[in-house]
Amino acid sequence: MTEVRHSPVAPTRAQSLAPGGEIDAHRHDEHQIIYAARGVLSITTDAGSWVAPGTRAIWVPAGTVHAHRAYGELELHLVGLPATDNPLDLDTPTVLAVGPLLRELIVTYTRTAGEQSPERDRLRAVLLDQLRASPQQPLHVPTPTEPLLRTVCALLQADPSDNRTLADLGRAVGASARTLSRLFHDDLGMTFPQWRTQLRLHHALLLLADRTPVTAVAHQCGWSSASAFIDVFRRTFGHTPGTYP
Repeated sequence: MTEVRHSPVAPTRAQSLAPGGEIDAHRHDEHQIIYAARGVLSITTDAGSWVAPGTRAIWVPAGTVHAHRAYGELELHLVGLPATDNPLDLDTPTVLAVGPLLRELIVTYTRTAGEQSPERDRLRAVLLDQLRASPQQPLHVPTPTEPLLRTVCALLQADPSDNRTLADLGRAVGASARTLSRLFHDDLGMTFPQWRTQLRLHHALLLLADRTPVTAVAHQCGWSSASAFIDVFRRTFGHTPGTYP
């Protein structure tokens, strides 16, 4: 992200993005809630990638340099909030669960952007209340800073179906499994299995947005069977991949 566009005000609006559509790296002086009512949205920063299907939104704090990418036909809803109004008290991008009520609040609020009325103020207040009550979701694939770990992660990002153990990967890059395990913990704050599962779920959502069959998604993302993939997906998102998107 070398060229960064600066937009002081984070716009509140609804818009569409075609599959593969992008919004280049930029930052706002305000916080932003980004929600995809249709399709899958990926947000990338120097710290990693966050992905959100229609049951999730992404909180992007003020000043965060980020880029958007659409997978599938994306119906995007953006809510800007003043930097002084941080209902979540979060200073890093975070994926949030979006229930039916919060979804309708975000969609309605963004589609009436620009209007000023007591009704709209009340709508915004309820929206913020619902945000505060939204559970945070671990849908983040962090980017390592340690060169050795970058090499290992790049191998798996190139092929999420790669089922090599940490010891196998260590031999490929000239490091022990113990060293790599420590680096995952110290640099990324998670274990190797946790990181690989996040990577695979991220990739699975993108494939599903392109209408890839569930069995093919399971295979391309490294699960031993479609049922194993469905189980992990259900426990993470609360529904099966067959009902998505």
